[in-house]
Amino acid sequence: MKFESQLLKGIAPVVVLEILSGGQMYGYELSRAIEQRSGEILSLGKGTLYPLLYNLEAKKLIRGRWDMSESARKRRYYSITGKGKAQLARQKEQLKQLTAGLNYVFGGALVTV
Repeated sequence: MKFESQLLKGIAPVVVLEILSGGQMYGYELSRAIEQRSGEILSLGKGTLYPLLYNLEAKKLIRGRWDMSESARKRRYYSITGKGKAQLARQKEQLKQLTAGLNYVFGGALVTV
């Protein structure tokens, strides 16, 4: 199922922060993790993911660093910062409240976060 771009743009930052809260990743690895953890429902292409990563880094919610991968390729690895963890906690609480509100609207048809 493809989501409208505005809906996905609103949820993408918290999804990225949540995935990175489990450990550092490089861009493609992060993209695949999002797809896998969402049951292939969410997908962020390069044109969406990398500008989002740059924006989160500019806000100091994540940190990027260049490093050599196991295959001897230079890759930029991203990790969540303390500020990012605090932001993630706030956004997760807001999503729980939003989900509860949507459950009321749709008669309990939605699963809570």
